[in-house]
Amino acid sequence: MTRRRWIADEVTGDRAFLLDKNAEHLSRVLRAQIGQQFEIATPEGVRMGTITAIQAERVEFSLSELSEARSTLTQPATHLYLAIFKFDRFDWAVEKCTELGVSSINPVIAKRTDTHLVGSAVKRAERWGRIAHEAAQQSRRDAAPQIASPEKLETVIATGEGSRIVLAESERQERLSDLIVLGEDLSLAVGPEGGWTESELTLFRSRGWKLASLGPTILRAETAAIAAVAIAQTRCR
Repeated sequence: MTRRRWIADEVTGDRAFLLDKNAEHLSRVLRAQIGQQFEIATPEGVRMGTITAIQAERVEFSLSELSEARSTLTQPATHLYLAIFKFDRFDWAVEKCTELGVSSINPVIAKRTDTHLVGSAVKRAERWGRIAHEAAQQSRRDAAPQIASPEKLETVIATGEGSRIVLAESERQERLSDLIVLGEDLSLAVGPEGGWTESELTLFRSRGWKLASLGPTILRAETAAIAAVAIAQTRCR
């Protein structure tokens, strides 16, 4: 049976701690006991953690090395620039793209982002961080993706790293799968409901982004994001 992995909220030497909701889930829901062992992801890598103290909002582990060998290969990063759309579906996209391995998610305020969503997006970012953290633990990642504060497209477009690709419904020739560069970091932009405007696509082109298509059908924004990240992960194989 695969041992559950937790991402440490705090690390001091050979001790690690789960705090607040993480600690509460482990102590009250899973009824953890002193002496139980779990894999603990720390900034220095994944280690074995043995529970040494349990409180409602703080669980302490002593850390030791894992016995099995771990791959030290660095995988290319995928930075997702995701235009903000309806929050329940955006939440789902954050969860699934985290499971697929994105390195960061940058919520983007696009021209077609609903005005009432823009006003609430900053407060929602904290929730997206929690969703990403929980999804990262569930999928046994070593760390959760970074969730940036929502910003306008004009502000974040210049921050793209590695290959830069934007999905566009108007693109008919270039497929995303054909533009993926094996072993190279990728910045991937996915538009809101209704897609990017022509002025936004012009801005992307002027900043060196390439336009790509996922195929002839029109996908919901969250479906497009998940499909695109899954295709991007082929760079790791």
